[in-house]
Amino acid sequence: MLELTMATVSGADAGATAGMTMAEAPSEPGAVLRIGRDGAACRLVTPDDWLFVSRVHLEFLCGPDGAWQLTWLRGSQPDPASEVRLLVGEYAQPLGYGTTVPLPHGGSGEIVIQDRTAPRSVNVGFYHEP
Repeated sequence: MLELTMATVSGADAGATAGMTMAEAPSEPGAVLRIGRDGAACRLVTPDDWLFVSRVHLEFLCGPDGAWQLTWLRGSQPDPASEVRLLVGEYAQPLGYGTTVPLPHGGSGEIVIQDRTAPRSVNVGFYHEP
């Protein structure tokens, strides 16, 4: 099971937890969770006017072995308007545009989508059950 909790944070709201949304999916091959502005394609949806987030920005996909991976999907623009970081414990890893990384099995952490032009971010906590 992969559990996601998403909060959108803007300027003075930093540290607030109001408006959090959650999604989960079983660790079965082919299971998918997506995050972005498109409510028809994504389980967790960011505000429509937050254009630093693509319509479908992040994809969590469960592989044949039950392990989850995270992909920062390439959008319609050649250069992204955001930065994405994966935080696991003391470890922080910037993700490249279009990059896929494995999530730690039986672990937890956070993915941060940071606007490059304003103090706004989308913070996604994850827990991957062992």
